[in-house]
Amino acid sequence: MSVSIPAPEPAHAQIRAAIIHRRPIAALYRGRRRLLCPHLLGWNRDRRLQVLCYQYGGESESGLEPAGAPDNWRCLAVDNLTHVELLHGPWQTAENHSRPQTCIEDVELDVDDYPEPTPPTPSPVPKSAKL
Repeated sequence: MSVSIPAPEPAHAQIRAAIIHRRPIAALYRGRRRLLCPHLLGWNRDRRLQVLCYQYGGESESGLEPAGAPDNWRCLAVDNLTHVELLHGPWQTAENHSRPQTCIEDVELDVDDYPEPTPPTPSPVPKSAKL
């Protein structure tokens, strides 16, 4: 007898990829387009899947401070995120990233567990290749 494991929902899978690869995402949350960098993914005490994100652009019900401001952290229910897409762009965060958070009790993924990608360094050109 085989046991099938359900595949993650599309939003869940996209958020996982964004955290692992430190890629920003665009998504709709309660009808508003948001530009986000997800930092933590996991479950709250009620076992609801949540994501702690730094919002650097788009719309917000509570208003949005300039990019880099410490007040742009958002704890969002993954169930309410739709049209999630991975973006190419710089990773965004704020100075207070390491402050304690209370929205996620059981962490599935933490961006700090994945090193920042380093750009490839160019190989030195051999002297014989120079004209």
